[in-house]
Amino acid sequence: MHGEPRYPEGFTHFDYLNPDAPKGGTLKMAVVANGFDSFNPFVIRGVAAAGISGYIYDTLLEYSADEAFSMYGLIAESLETPEDRSYVVYNLRPEARFQDGEPITAEDVKFSFETLTTEGHPFYRNYYADVSKVTVETPHRIRFDFQETSNRELPLILGQMPIMPAHYWEDREFGKNGLTPPVGSGPYKIGAFEAGRSIIYERLDDYWAKDLAVRKGRFNFDRIRYDYYTDDTVALEAFKAGSFDFRVETSAKNWATAYTGERFDNGTIKKEAIEHHRPTGMQGFVFNTRKDVFSDPRVREALTYGFDFEWTNKNLFYGQYARTNSYFENSELAATGLPSGRELEILEQYRSQLGEDIFTKPFAAPSTDGKQGLRQNLRVALELLRSAGYEVREGKMVNTETGEPLAFEILLFQKTFERVVLPFKNNLAKLGIEMSVRLVDSNQYVQRVREFDYDMITQAIGQSDSPGNEQREYWHSSTVDANGSRNYAGVSDPVVDELVSLVIQAPDREELIQRTRALDRVLLSGHYVVPHWHLAKDRVAYWSHLKHPEQTPKNGTDLDNWWAEP
Repeated sequence: MHGEPRYPEGFTHFDYLNPDAPKGGTLKMAVVANGFDSFNPFVIRGVAAAGISGYIYDTLLEYSADEAFSMYGLIAESLETPEDRSYVVYNLRPEARFQDGEPITAEDVKFSFETLTTEGHPFYRNYYADVSKVTVETPHRIRFDFQETSNRELPLILGQMPIMPAHYWEDREFGKNGLTPPVGSGPYKIGAFEAGRSIIYERLDDYWAKDLAVRKGRFNFDRIRYDYYTDDTVALEAFKAGSFDFRVETSAKNWATAYTGERFDNGTIKKEAIEHHRPTGMQGFVFNTRKDVFSDPRVREALTYGFDFEWTNKNLFYGQYARTNSYFENSELAATGLPSGRELEILEQYRSQLGEDIFTKPFAAPSTDGKQGLRQNLRVALELLRSAGYEVREGKMVNTETGEPLAFEILLFQKTFERVVLPFKNNLAKLGIEMSVRLVDSNQYVQRVREFDYDMITQAIGQSDSPGNEQREYWHSSTVDANGSRNYAGVSDPVVDELVSLVIQAPDREELIQRTRALDRVLLSGHYVVPHWHLAKDRVAYWSHLKHPEQTPKNGTDLDNWWAEP
């Protein structure tokens, strides 16, 4: 993306992988969800089986996990792009094949782009919005022209596009393939499966790209099996009983109390907290600002004072977490202190549209440390609510003009999260605010989130080391009404729109950092979430027949494929 790539022409493998890893065996994994009903991960309809996009479909380019954002040829053996990156030409490998033996051609690339951006998930339309023209120049050469020549990311992110066979979909409807195994170009095919309960991916011995540098050391297991569990507690016990091999733990309580016993003591099961240096993004209670109850930022800010992170961390999480104060936490992209230098110059352009606090008060999520603790925070919340036109009548917080109570619902699909939500609910009740908790199954949750049918949800908004076009999907006003977009909060702000464009158009790494910090600061000032917590470690447990890699990549990779031996 910026500067020179780490790996030179002719490199043999990525440094963090073992090119001589033996092949064989079965990797057993688990998914906590209410099953799957589709083998099409590229549409908004249905719930796709775990792993399908990464195992079944290849892309034009492959990313390296030890760089901020560099990509190398996979289906494309080379690319051509001018200094201003106003277009890109991909030259396809003649040996590239789909799993049915048909060659991958430029027509397949064009078909994939047009299908994804017209019939696929809305994400693709936003991600590739700046493509103005697609031209098939030869069977193995395709050109994309861009309408926004300062969008330097496009030649790389187009390379992330999954390539599908046009001939397979010629007599099929793209959004209705259901559980018919598709034809892909990747290292695995779908083997046995039980609808909604389990799926096995089988490694292809004749996979066309197995000897390429970008594939050496990966996809070592003959079979990868996913079993579905509707309850995480059951899944954890199944892991300890040997029903699957590898688990990423997201519960602090489980990590502190459940990974014990003879098999942990004698090393049959290993547990490790592996430090990483990736942006942790933002997890929090997300306000749906499309709803009238959350349309006023003062109300949203007031509610952040009702969440007691320090109590939660001590009593529920065994002190394992740190408070999140940035959408780009744990990285150089995060805004800290007061704006200065180039970041201040950027923000000054919008001073008349921004609150003065952005320039005079560093952002910090409310804390209950100190003598006053939660009581003082609730006082601050009360003052904010009064300024927003609310008052307490007969024990209820109501709008002074309409008399409508301040009440909302938080939508959950994980029962374990109730222990976090209920203390928050109780704190808000002290202010006369009624917060109800609705627990639904994962499929219903997915559908309601896609349709923005919620007041508040718990959501994690991940970030990469090189933010770009995906920021449109998170924050741009064009995505507010696009069902399935990841603009969960309903952000619609002209300043945010312009800052998103600036991030996408950043000409170099240093400018990207400063523009991202400015975007971060404006988003924080909008109080779109009640920030949660983060942990700059991956908590993993695995059975000892899986060997630990010699080196973990700085910027992370697909955890399913870290392991050097089957």
